[in-house]
Amino acid sequence: MVPDDAPPAPAAPRPRGGPLDTDALLREAADAALAYAASVDGRRVAPDADAVAALTAFDAPLSDAGTDAADTLRLLRDVGGPATVASTGPRYFGFVTGGTQPAALGAAWLAAAWDQNAALPVMSPVAARLHDVVRGWLVDLLGMPDGTAVAFVTGATVANATGLAAARDALLARAGWDAQADGLFGAPAIDVVVGERAHSTLSKSLGLVGLGRSRVTVVPADDQGRMRAELLPELLPERAGPGPVLVCAQAGEVNTGAFDPFDRLADWVAARGGWLHVDGAFGLWAMADPTRRDLVRGLERADSWATDAHKWLNVTYDSGIAFVREPADLRRTFAAVAGYLPSDVGFEAMHHTPQSSQRARQVEVWSVLRTLGRRGIADLVQRACDAAVLIADRLRAGGLEVLNDVVLNQVLVRCDDGPTTQALVAAVQADGRIWVGPTSWDGAAAMRISVSSWKTDLDDAAFAAEVILGCANRVRATR
Repeated sequence: MVPDDAPPAPAAPRPRGGPLDTDALLREAADAALAYAASVDGRRVAPDADAVAALTAFDAPLSDAGTDAADTLRLLRDVGGPATVASTGPRYFGFVTGGTQPAALGAAWLAAAWDQNAALPVMSPVAARLHDVVRGWLVDLLGMPDGTAVAFVTGATVANATGLAAARDALLARAGWDAQADGLFGAPAIDVVVGERAHSTLSKSLGLVGLGRSRVTVVPADDQGRMRAELLPELLPERAGPGPVLVCAQAGEVNTGAFDPFDRLADWVAARGGWLHVDGAFGLWAMADPTRRDLVRGLERADSWATDAHKWLNVTYDSGIAFVREPADLRRTFAAVAGYLPSDVGFEAMHHTPQSSQRARQVEVWSVLRTLGRRGIADLVQRACDAAVLIADRLRAGGLEVLNDVVLNQVLVRCDDGPTTQALVAAVQADGRIWVGPTSWDGAAAMRISVSSWKTDLDDAAFAAEVILGCANRVRATR
């Protein structure tokens, strides 16, 4: 017990960066962000060795007393900023990473200040309303069936997992099995079909939802990476009665940009009463471009689709989108029930996505769609594809081998042989003026060039080809 005459306990110190510092702190941070955004186009794309070495400044023990918030942000600005990869600029061509639309960046700042939990309409009326608006816009823009549900998640990996989990539970429900109540032990087997060139994140998603990375039927691909649908009856023949079958197709093979034959796949799946899922991390946006209708014919016949908004739409990371034809299939899998949760009116994100609490990703997507409009989105796709064609033409004319039909935004290149190509990729990355990545194609190394930024124009494409050819000449001279 504290004696009556004991002196009062000292007041707790005001947290550093508290209310009195907020305005100046955030203005300084905003100024630093604006300075970075204004300078990024002229920066070296990959950070130099000195900038990376300077990151050791972060290697300090956690202090007892804390540090002034302004000092913390200045350290982040002065040491972190120079060590970033300038992927938001016009000359980054790796990993299908887009830049950031100004409308998306501004919306991200506002949304971060709002700090809305988009789980339920009662938690954020603005997030709920924007979700409904964006859902309608996306379904219309991409030509999907009316009523298709849209769920915002972290990226295409989780978007794939979301669609695959919904597919798993819907197929098992048709077979009389409640996967959410009874799990997968003893459940009817689902035949999962993937293409030979399916992306690694699809395999990861299959493992995540319990369908297995290796327990799949793999359909051979053609020379562009497209699934050979004519081989399906041989690989998975008809049975006495229709059983659960899940076919995973691809819109935009990650090396070539090729599209699977969706109409033929949809016909085969429909005859078996199955489910067709499409991994369209970046290629799904080709549906917004009227000049690429031939590539996407039949894609709207799928049951679920996955894509990224942080790729071709160029919002900030992380922003994935899952589409499922029947909203009830999402709710069957992801509904969460608790006594304190209110009965809501409107789309309840937490009951249709893997996560409960979630940031309002739809704010940025809405801002870009509203700013660009239908024609602007189509132009975004067309300009990137035109730049990819220019790069391919210049590299081919310069003596490099272009391995793919450049139908989208991907260029697959080889310089003489695998080892020379590996040396070329290393030389381009060390040069630093642009950035491209390595890949493997037909058992040998290749270079992959992905045009995904809204900033990349034909001049940037010509510059990229010039850098690559210059590096190729130097590499060849040393071999």
